[in-house]
Amino acid sequence: MQPFSRATLKGFLDMLPLCLAVLPWGILCGSLAIQNGFTALETQTMSLLVFAGSAQLVAIELIAGNTPLLTILFTTLIISSRHFLYGLAIRHKVIDQPMRWRLPVSFVLTDELFAFSHHHKAYRTKIRLIYALSAGFSFYIAWNLWTFIGIVAGSLLPDLTHLGLDFAIAATFIALVIPGIKNLATLATVITAAVMATLLKSQGFELWLVVAALTAMSVGYIISRIQGKTEHNV
Repeated sequence: MQPFSRATLKGFLDMLPLCLAVLPWGILCGSLAIQNGFTALETQTMSLLVFAGSAQLVAIELIAGNTPLLTILFTTLIISSRHFLYGLAIRHKVIDQPMRWRLPVSFVLTDELFAFSHHHKAYRTKIRLIYALSAGFSFYIAWNLWTFIGIVAGSLLPDLTHLGLDFAIAATFIALVIPGIKNLATLATVITAAVMATLLKSQGFELWLVVAALTAMSVGYIISRIQGKTEHNV
């Protein structure tokens, strides 16, 4: 097998578990949109163009509730802002690559692909770019396939939101986050985010996600600075 073919196959196989893990999430997204008055074309187009599960789910709920456009845009911007940080994190790895490589990589740079981006040689060679694109686009295809199944299910079956499919969202992010906890600052960030999100959500605070994220990042930053100063003094 040629190196490019091996890279394509490996990217697909490495991403396959995560493709399967978001199956309930995609079905929920598709069915929720249909049950909130979206057409099948609108629902599928959203997955094709937006390609952001959490932002899509929130946008569907907000649009169905006749929320003002500025509120929808601001909320989805905050939810998706982490992708800006992903881009900054891998910028130094792809900056020397032609635009024809950088654009498709940026399109498929989801949470799942970013989890594969920590190797120091990621994106630096053509083989590794092919690997990344294979992984990223296989996830894109899977997401749209699951959305389509959700559209069909939402049209034919009763309300699927009571089946607990939304737990797939939490389960997927837990699987992505846990392997990255390698120091005290990261651990404190994760714990703070979980505790703050739970408390604020239970109190009905509308901006619970934003406040929890900002608080957790602040705690992680402070602890990392303290650790850095301690190591320097030692």
